[in-house]
Amino acid sequence: MPPFTVLHVCMGNICRSPMAERLLALAVRERLTRRAQDPAQADGLVHSHSAGTGGWHAGEEMNPPAARQVTGRGGDVEGFAARKLRSDHIDAADLVLTATADQQEYVVALRPDAAARTFVLGEFGRLLAAVDAAALPPGDDATPEAVYARGVALVAAAHDARVGASTLPTDDLDDPWGRGDQCFSRVADEIEETVHPLAGALLP
Repeated sequence: MPPFTVLHVCMGNICRSPMAERLLALAVRERLTRRAQDPAQADGLVHSHSAGTGGWHAGEEMNPPAARQVTGRGGDVEGFAARKLRSDHIDAADLVLTATADQQEYVVALRPDAAARTFVLGEFGRLLAAVDAAALPPGDDATPEAVYARGVALVAAAHDARVGASTLPTDDLDDPWGRGDQCFSRVADEIEETVHPLAGALLP
């Protein structure tokens, strides 16, 4: 059921997955603006949220260098609070994007039935390029139902495209925790390499 829900997962939920959460939301708003549609409806079309495999930072704000990357790119960090991943988060997600292959395995171990909709973020970005967008449901109408149908079909096509293949070491996002702004900037760039095409595929 709409909205199309994307769950981002990393370890502590204060660096990588929050950046992915907010940068995808930003990318969806930007797509709506380009289509001369109200960006305020973004969360009703694509719900982007996140959680961590560990609960050490539960309730904390985004790590400051991560927050700087989000706000510096035009996004917002208002209302963010880290949380530990729960099974119901996975159950409610139409797409789960993890920072690393280890975290993908963690998600699938927790919820084996989510395997077909769980990807390493970099892996999903690679697979998007192999999906035939013309074969997806029409994307002319940015209604919750149309975006949802297109998103579910996109995930299924990406899963089909990876059959027989494995993830690559380069699909993983480096953990920037405790490192400088340059590292956070590189990780944010890598996140955008996936979330921008994803937003574009959902809202062509």
